Amino acid sequence: MASVWSLVVCGLMMASLPAARGTAEVMSHVTAHFGKTLEECREESGLSGEIMEEFHHFWREDFEVVHRELGCAIICMSNKFQLMQDDARMHHENMHDYIKSFPKGDLLSETMVRLIHNCEKKYDDIDDECSRVVKTAACFKKDAQAEGIAPELTMIEAVLEKY
Repeated sequence: MASVWSLVVCGLMMASLPAARGTAEVMSHVTAHFGKTLEECREESGLSGEIMEEFHHFWREDFEVVHRELGCAIICMSNKFQLMQDDARMHHENMHDYIKSFPKGDLLSETMVRLIHNCEKKYDDIDDECSRVVKTAACFKKDAQAEGIAPELTMIEAVLEKY
């Protein structure tokens, strides 16, 4: 890679740091609020206590989003907020509105919907909804971390009591 190009990329990354921090903070609100429905969906999705406990650490680097039951839980949780269509794919308008309902949610809405949609397209050929959703979630987590919008656990813990 040319050194001029490296400087341009580095400059753009530095310029976006405050925005990335802001969107990670918004993501902490979305995560905390969304996560409040997990207990309601535990039995319906067949989530074991062990997997459920791990799910609380979704954004941790070492947490692997692989269990089909997590996909079922995400579907159930999403349905509580009308974030999915009947085919267990994201409802774009409702997702935008949901994210925008949080403080500074407009900073995150477009990016989050774009990332989820791109991940959904990658796994569109999987018929089993729970399996497709868990793969989409794993893809989204990876892409959100790459974009710098994944929240730190301390951020999520700081806003949990609000929800």
